[in-house]
Amino acid sequence: MPKVTLYDMDGRQVGEIELSEKVFGAEVNEALLHQAVVMFHANQRQGTVATKTRSFVSGGGRKPWRQKGTGRARQGSTRAPQWRGGGTVFGPHPREYRQAMPKKMRQAALRSALSAKVAAGDMIVLSELTVPEPKTKIMANVISRFDAAKALIVSDKFDRNLMLATQNLPGVLLSSAGDLNAHAVLNHGKLMITKDAIGLLEEALA
Repeated sequence: MPKVTLYDMDGRQVGEIELSEKVFGAEVNEALLHQAVVMFHANQRQGTVATKTRSFVSGGGRKPWRQKGTGRARQGSTRAPQWRGGGTVFGPHPREYRQAMPKKMRQAALRSALSAKVAAGDMIVLSELTVPEPKTKIMANVISRFDAAKALIVSDKFDRNLMLATQNLPGVLLSSAGDLNAHAVLNHGKLMITKDAIGLLEEALA
């Protein structure tokens, strides 16, 4: 079982914690992680971009000149693609980019991401994480103690003060254990997680 140091909010070591081998010591599946990240980015796309083909551009109902005898190329409409103001050929149209992964694959990807953070020494486990008032300075001091400028903070429960204290910190994202995903873990340099949140993840992923 992997062991990591347990810290308090002041950066002091207060003990050690054993992690589940299945969740935090699993083999890292890079192909699965890639698929999870691609799915995340695809699901962020709106797919609302649109261009007008010649059938959607107004005008062009009259033939610009007669078919023969002018010496010019034959034309049927001034809204054909080769005309200025004409329709677009093969342009993008609204579509659905959304991808899906089975639940077990998403869980396996999250286990791989968490295991990679532990192996790299980038996971910081806190005995607790509470802020008495919603002040950014409090969380900025906590993050600076651990040299975690770009950090993902994982709490065991929703805390309004904690949310307000972290939302203005650039590069810092707050997530609950239940909403954690592989992309968020991989997209941040450090993973700061509470002891209780680890228990919830082990219960859900083991």
